Amino acid sequence: MSSKELDVPASHAMRIGHHRYWVLALIFIITVINYADRATMSIAGTSVVKELGLDPLMLGMIFSAFAWAYALGQIPGGWLLDRFGARRVYGCSLLLWSIFTALQGTVGWIGLTGSLAAMTLFLMRFMLGLVESPAFPANSRIVSCWFPTRERGVASALFNSGQYMAVVVFTPIMAWLTHSLGWEHVFIWMGALGVALTFVWFAFYREPHSDPRLSAAEKALMKEGGALVDLEAERKNNAKPTTLREMKCLFNNRNLWAIYLGQYCITALTYFFITWFPIYLIQARGMTIMQAGWVAALPAICGFTGGILGGYLSDLLIRKGVHPSRARKTPFVLGMGFSTLLVFANFVDSNSAVIMLMAMAFFGKGFAAVGWAVLSDVAPKNMIGLCGGVFNGIGNIAGIITPLVIGYVVSVTGSFADALWFVAAHGVLAVIAYLVIARRFERVEASSPA
Repeated sequence: MSSKELDVPASHAMRIGHHRYWVLALIFIITVINYADRATMSIAGTSVVKELGLDPLMLGMIFSAFAWAYALGQIPGGWLLDRFGARRVYGCSLLLWSIFTALQGTVGWIGLTGSLAAMTLFLMRFMLGLVESPAFPANSRIVSCWFPTRERGVASALFNSGQYMAVVVFTPIMAWLTHSLGWEHVFIWMGALGVALTFVWFAFYREPHSDPRLSAAEKALMKEGGALVDLEAERKNNAKPTTLREMKCLFNNRNLWAIYLGQYCITALTYFFITWFPIYLIQARGMTIMQAGWVAALPAICGFTGGILGGYLSDLLIRKGVHPSRARKTPFVLGMGFSTLLVFANFVDSNSAVIMLMAMAFFGKGFAAVGWAVLSDVAPKNMIGLCGGVFNGIGNIAGIITPLVIGYVVSVTGSFADALWFVAAHGVLAVIAYLVIARRFERVEASSPA
């Protein structure tokens, strides 16, 4: 992109149009619903346990069902995206996960209790995780198609920040539904909202090469800046399936393993905050449940803020002429280094200081959340979905391991001190991945194992 094109006058920008931002708004809204549907059981869980006669072990198994299926479904979900395109696969995924969300609300109505209810909910949560698995690889593929390289940082940060917005917007709504109408209505209404959004998706979304609302000028601007606007057209014209030999580059490329490891580390931090963090505040810091509830909401706000600023900094550096490799690595390294501050909670007595350190750590985690932008920049053109599936699948293994390791450490030592060291170590490991393991980020060719 030339300097002349970077400094487009405002009047000319109006003629070019901004249809790509409407596409970004749509995938942001879908991502908010995606995370809200994952959180339904955590909001309704207390009432579910009471009314269906479940015990904590049963509820724990129901919670775990989603994580296992979500991780297992990443690679198949990514393959489906590359084979059939984002429009069909993402739309079908949204419809199916909305149906499985709604079905969870029928368990109480049909009279299931005890172990039979637990098994039914486990199966539904497992299927929810499985059919949600293409969502984030689809987001990455859409950003690759619709956004120039210099805009992908903010675009990826925005759809990724849907996880924080879901907490802010839907937690109070779902709590009100549970209190006023009963826990079943949380699942029914969230499922119905997703089904309605499916119709919006299929009515609105088209690939850039065939979208009649995309102006020729905007399409040219996107393509000049590195957007893969013809990716879906090339997929249709070249229906040849990806070979195992081509897939090998996803597992023997040094840069890809660096970003896989970085995603694993950042996901480990996420799962600490959404699983053990409130318990840490109550057990280790002596807070009440109400205090912990308010404090636990702060990381979501800080993570959202950090995510937007990290993406903005990355794109700003590219517009200033910095190579995309350095522009992506800079916020990631700074943010993950910042996230290690949480370990200093072991050395302070004031709860205010603990809250400040944890908020700063989660801000750093959000600031570093440029992994999906990196993936959009480097994934092989014919395997963006599959590469995103591998990336997110390896990352979400942390969602299984981290809560288990922390639980083991706390049970053996009776303290959270070593657990905080364990979580902070992921920040150090992530920095090593991007500074030592990774080389210069460039688009990977399917035939190149470098």
